[in-house]
Amino acid sequence: MQKSAGKVLASNFWDQDTILLIDYLPKDQTINAEYYSSLLVQWNDILKEKRRGKVTKGILFLYDNAPAHRTLATQKKMTYLGFHFLDHPPYSPDLAPTDYHVFRELEKLLKVRHFSSDAEVIAAAETWLDEQPSEFLLSGLQKLEGWAKKCIELRREYVA
Repeated sequence: MQKSAGKVLASNFWDQDTILLIDYLPKDQTINAEYYSSLLVQWNDILKEKRRGKVTKGILFLYDNAPAHRTLATQKKMTYLGFHFLDHPPYSPDLAPTDYHVFRELEKLLKVRHFSSDAEVIAAAETWLDEQPSEFLLSGLQKLEGWAKKCIELRREYVA
């Protein structure tokens, strides 16, 4: 039996229309505040280029509780860039739309295939993302609204 490619960590930034940035973490590296802050700067530059005129009231940013997201350095960088962020309840993967919507579906596809390299995994993921209908990301954000209301009703408890 041939060993399959290892895991590939992807950070992605998207809105209701499209995925604006995907970053694949290089092997043997971890995401820390410095690395994540550099992604925020890249994302900000992409927003200025691709969403010119659309961003008038600032950016409302939703992310999970990963350590690199919660550091003081990251919070300062977000404030400096003018991003506003939503608090994410601890241990609530159901309120991270990338986890429950984008990656859950992608994982189903990738799990049943064998890849001989990280490049093959990345190519398959990007092909799948490109094939999604235009409503795909918007529907994830719409589902988020319902999940968030349930979470509020349950006083920030986990929503199954």
